[in-house]
Amino acid sequence: MNATGKNTASGDREARRAARVTELVAAMTVEEKLAQLYGLWAGASADGAEVAPHQHEMAAPPRLAELLPAGLGQLTRPFGTAPVDPALGALSLLRTQRLIAAGNRFGIPALAHDECLAGFAAWGATAYPVPLSWGASFDPDLVRETAAAIGRDMRAVGVHQGLAPVLDVVRDARWGRVEETIGEDPYLVGVVATAYVRGLESSGVVATLKHFAGYSASRAGRNLAPVGMGPRERADVVLPPFEMAVREGGARSVMHAYTDTDGIPSAADAALLTGLLRETWGFTGTVVADYFGVEFLRTLHGVAGDDGDAAATALGAGVDVELPTVKTFGAPLREAVAAGRVPEQVVDRALRRVLAQKAALGLLDDDWSPVPPALAAASADGTAPDGTAADGAAAERAAGLLRGTVDLDSPGNRALARRLAEEAVVLLANDGTLPLTGRGATAAGGGAGPLRIAVVGPQAESPTAVLGCYSFPVHIGAQHPGLEPGIQLPTLREALAAEFPDAEVVSAEGCGVDTPDAAGIPGAVAAARGADVVVAALGDRAGLFGRGTSGEGCDAPDLALPGVQQELLDALLDSGTPVVAVLLAGRPYALGRAAAEAAAVVQAFFPGQEGTRALAGVLSGRVAPCGRLPVSVPRLPGAQPSTYLAPPLAGRSAVSSVDPTPAFAFGHGLTYTTFGWSDLVVSAASAPTDGRLALSFTVTNTGRRRGTEVAQLYLHDPVASVVRPVQRLIGWARTTLGPGESARVGVGVPADLASFTGVDGRRIVEPGALELRLASSAAEADTRLRAAVELTGPVREVDHTRRLHADIEVVAAAPAR
Repeated sequence: MNATGKNTASGDREARRAARVTELVAAMTVEEKLAQLYGLWAGASADGAEVAPHQHEMAAPPRLAELLPAGLGQLTRPFGTAPVDPALGALSLLRTQRLIAAGNRFGIPALAHDECLAGFAAWGATAYPVPLSWGASFDPDLVRETAAAIGRDMRAVGVHQGLAPVLDVVRDARWGRVEETIGEDPYLVGVVATAYVRGLESSGVVATLKHFAGYSASRAGRNLAPVGMGPRERADVVLPPFEMAVREGGARSVMHAYTDTDGIPSAADAALLTGLLRETWGFTGTVVADYFGVEFLRTLHGVAGDDGDAAATALGAGVDVELPTVKTFGAPLREAVAAGRVPEQVVDRALRRVLAQKAALGLLDDDWSPVPPALAAASADGTAPDGTAADGAAAERAAGLLRGTVDLDSPGNRALARRLAEEAVVLLANDGTLPLTGRGATAAGGGAGPLRIAVVGPQAESPTAVLGCYSFPVHIGAQHPGLEPGIQLPTLREALAAEFPDAEVVSAEGCGVDTPDAAGIPGAVAAARGADVVVAALGDRAGLFGRGTSGEGCDAPDLALPGVQQELLDALLDSGTPVVAVLLAGRPYALGRAAAEAAAVVQAFFPGQEGTRALAGVLSGRVAPCGRLPVSVPRLPGAQPSTYLAPPLAGRSAVSSVDPTPAFAFGHGLTYTTFGWSDLVVSAASAPTDGRLALSFTVTNTGRRRGTEVAQLYLHDPVASVVRPVQRLIGWARTTLGPGESARVGVGVPADLASFTGVDGRRIVEPGALELRLASSAAEADTRLRAAVELTGPVREVDHTRRLHADIEVVAAAPAR
C-alpha cells in the first residue's frame, strides 16, 4: 500500500475512534461518566489472581466488584504496589482488565499506570540511574533510548501510562526530591526531560509531566509546602521545561503539583491548567491529580468546604482524573452534579479527554484484547493459554510463557543502564591520583606490590547505595524485610575487587549514613593507614518520608553530609593516605576540607544497579569520566539557595559575611585528558530582535587519552529592564575526540533565546549589548571564549511559538599532525 493509502487508513481509524468517543459521551449516565474520571489503587497478587484494592492509610477505597457496573478509569500501580513476579503480575492484570471490560455495558477497560522515574518500578525490573544522573550525562539521545526501553517493558506487561518525568527545576537543594529532578537549569531540564518523553511515548506509553507547577520552589526546601515565587520566576524558570515537553515532546498527560503559589493551589488553578496549558500551549491530553491532591484542596489548602467542593474546584480548573483512588470524584462529585453545582458539560469535557486517550491507546477498538503484547506474541500460534482459564495449571502455563518472553532486566537493559551510569559520573577534582594504576607502594625487599585499596564509609558495603527512592527495592522492597531485590546490586567494594583483581581490597564502615555514632572511625582510619589509597564511600540512603536522607519527604536542614560522615572524611584526610572521595547521593553536599584536600572527588547521583561497576571503571581508567554537574556543589552547608541561576545581588558581597560561591559550579566536570578551545569566529555579531546571531570555534583534544568535552553556551545580558541572572545556559555541544583530534562547532543563536518576562508580564526581546560565553561550567573562571554581540531594532514581543533552541553543529576535523 502506498503512503497515501496508509494515511487514509490511519485517518479512517482516527475518525472511527473519534466517533466512538462521541457516541459514548452521549450514551453514558452521569455515574458512568464519573467512573472514567477516577482510579482504583490496585496491587497484583503474588499468585496471579485478580487485582485487589490497595488499602492506603489515607483512603478506604471500595472493592473492585462494587465499581464494575459503572466502569473504571484507571488502575493504579498494579506492579509498583507489592512484590510480584512480573509474569504473574501481567496475568493478574489481564484478568482484572477482562473483568472490568465485561462488567460495564460499554466494554471499556481501565488505563493502567505505574511509576517509571528510574526504570519501571516493578520487582525484578532494571533500576536505572535517577533523573539527576540523566542531567549529569548531558546526553539527551541516551536518555531517550533509555526511556524507550523502559516503555517497551511496561507495555509488554499491559501498562499504558508512566508517571514520569519530573520537570521540577531545583531551587533549593535541601528539598528531598532533588534526586528526582534533572537539575537546576530550566534549559537542561527541558531538553533532557523532552528526550525522556519522546522515548517513553515512542514505545506507546503515555508520559506524565510532573509536577505542574512550582513544587520544587517551596519555602525552605520542604516537601509539600507553600511556594512564594513571583510570576517572573514562574514564567522564566519553572514553566519553560513543561512548555518544551508539551510543544516538542508529545507528552499526553500532566500531573498537577501539590503546592499552592501565592495562595492558589495548582489543582485549583484554572489559569494554569486550562488557560496556559491548553488554550495557549495547545495541550490536548489529560491532567491527572497527584495522589490525594484533589482532597488536599479541603484538608490542606482550605479552599474547599467539603469533598464535593474540592471535586468541583479541581474539575472546573482542568483536572480530568482523580488519583490514586476514588474519593472526591465519586459520590461527592455525583451529588454536586445532581445539585446543579457542577454543570454536566464540565464532566463531559474531562470525559472526552479521558476517552480520547483510551481510544488512542486502542482500548476502545472492537478488537481490543486484555492480553498484553508479550503474552499475545507467545500465544501467536493459538495453542498457548491466554490467561482466561481459572485453574492453576493454566495460569502457570501462561506465566511460564511470559517468563520466557518478558525479561524486565534484560542484558540490553543492563547495557543501557551501564552506559548512562558511566556517562553520569562526574569527576569533580583530581590531583593526578586517578586513574589508579593497579600497582601499590614499593614493597619491602624491592618492587611495587599489588595495589592496596581501603574502601571506607557507609556506602562501601551497601548494595542499595546506588538506588533512588522510587526504585522498587527501596520504594516497596523496604516494606518487605527479607525480600530479595530481584536484580544484581554489587557493592562498591565488590565492584572494585572485580575491577582490580590483583589488588588487595578491604573495607571498613566507619559510621552509618546518618547515625551519630563515631565509634567506628578509629578503625576506619587504621584501615586507611594500611592502604595505598582510600576510597571514601559516602552519601545518602534513599527513602520515603523521613526513612532516608534523600527522597520524597526526606528534606534536609542544610547541605552538610548526613550523620558524622564529615567527621569520618576529615579523619581519613588526616591519615596520610591519599583519599578519593566517592559520593553516592541524591543531592549535592558541602564537603568541607575535602573539596580542596582530597586526592580526587567523584560524584555519582544514585547511578542505578550498574552504578558501582561504572564507578569502578572510572577509578581504574577503563571508563573516561565525562559527566557534568546538573546542580552546583556548595562550599558551605548553609549557603542557600545555591542555584547558579541568580542575579549579581545573590553573589559574594562586602555587605554579607556569608559567601554563597559554590565549591564546584553547575556544568563542572573533569576528564582524563585536556581540551583546548580556539579560533573563535563571530560571523553575525549583530542582528535585529527577530534575527539570528552566529559564531563558530574549534575544540581540540590536547591530551593523550580519548575523552568527551561538553562545551556549554551561556547568555549574559548586562543591562535589561528587569533584573536578570548573571548568565543562563542556552545550549551545549557534546563531542568525543581522540588525542590530537579537533572538531569545529558552529552555533546559531536566535534572538528569541534572549527573551524574558518584562515589567508588564509580557515576554519580550530587548535590543542592546549581549555576551555569548563558551564555557566548561557556570563559574566565571571557566569561560573559555567570549563573543560581544548586539541585538538591534525595537522591543519585540514573543509568545509560545518562539524558538527554544540554538542551532549547534559539530563537524569533526582531521587529527592534528
